[in-house]
Amino acid sequence: MPSGALLFQSILLGLLLGGLYALLASGLTLYFGIMRVVMIAHSAFLILAAYLAWYLHERAGIDPLLSMIVTVPLFFGAGVGLQRLLLTRLRPATLTMMSVLLTFAIALLIEGLLGYAFTGTQRRINLGYGSASLEVFGARIAVVKLIAFGLAAVALTTLYLLMKRTRFGWALRATIQHRDAARLLGIDTEKVAGYGFGIGLATAAIGGTALSLDTTIYPSLHWHWIGPLMAIIVVGGLGSVPGAAIAAMVLGMAQSLLQIPMGTTWAQTVFYVALFATLAFRPQGFFGGRLAQRF
Repeated sequence: MPSGALLFQSILLGLLLGGLYALLASGLTLYFGIMRVVMIAHSAFLILAAYLAWYLHERAGIDPLLSMIVTVPLFFGAGVGLQRLLLTRLRPATLTMMSVLLTFAIALLIEGLLGYAFTGTQRRINLGYGSASLEVFGARIAVVKLIAFGLAAVALTTLYLLMKRTRFGWALRATIQHRDAARLLGIDTEKVAGYGFGIGLATAAIGGTALSLDTTIYPSLHWHWIGPLMAIIVVGGLGSVPGAAIAAMVLGMAQSLLQIPMGTTWAQTVFYVALFATLAFRPQGFFGGRLAQRF
């Protein structure tokens, strides 16, 4: 049996990990909610953002948190361009299937470019505060994990306020809930979809920066993230941002607790077990449904 201190530390780490997962999965949920697009390349953009944070730190000494001044607008523009230049060309009847193939190709392209530019050598940002930790009720928590959670909390709160308190958010939620009805109400759904994709990739820029604080990166790392992130959005209910956030917290907590008896590698299986159980018993997701209507 684990000690009380170890159990508490695992719970606390699970909460921090779940918050980061919620940020990483929020973009995927937006893509699917807006246009029923399965964005396989989302995790590749996460690693691209991490590499940009590393490069700016190595070449110019810019702290990864400050690098978001560059990467977030850059990724927002890339998301708008991706939706308008490529995804709008796909036929609606085959959009979901073809989006998988298209974004899979984009993921391979990003991986190839990163491999060409930086080789397959593993990279890590050496920060002055990278090894610092804080004691929280007897548990030692790395400062970079707290920063990553803080980034996730700020980004998700901003996304929530954007969608709940602004006219654009109202138009975006209307587009997610019923695209044809939103068009009849006079909403320019194509423009909204473009901005929505931009927001989705902007979350990837923030998430990639958060990953770079405490993760060794290499070009093919994005394949590691596809399974867990897909599991989160399926368990949460495809298209439901709050559902994905709840699923991320639950699965992050489960992963952290399972690391005690099973170790880090086997604890990851919680995502695939949850994905199988959801598809087998509740394909619409465990945290979607009415919850999605509130966001």
